[in-house]
Amino acid sequence: MAARIRRNDQVEVLSGRDRGVRGEVVAVNVRENRAIVNGVNLVKRHQRPTGPQNPGGIIEREAPIDLSNLGLVCNPCGSAVRVKFNQLDDGRKVRVCIKCDEVMD
Repeated sequence: MAARIRRNDQVEVLSGRDRGVRGEVVAVNVRENRAIVNGVNLVKRHQRPTGPQNPGGIIEREAPIDLSNLGLVCNPCGSAVRVKFNQLDDGRKVRVCIKCDEVMD
């Protein structure tokens, strides 16, 4: 099955403490149905020093967020939308915006 949200997509958080925040998808884990989005779901981790290059301390980084809490942002619409899949004439399967019928790939 084709993924609705892929790496480098612009997404908006639909629910949770970061609702309304937009960011770019860094990585997607299809098995766990989660994605890491730049600047979203920041958590603090206590890290032990691992040499002179990494002094350790409290580090803030992105944690995975569930794909159901993310909406793909359509460039022409400018809002988070759902997508459908259409088959093109050459046989490719592409994502299409439900609101404006624009191809998103």
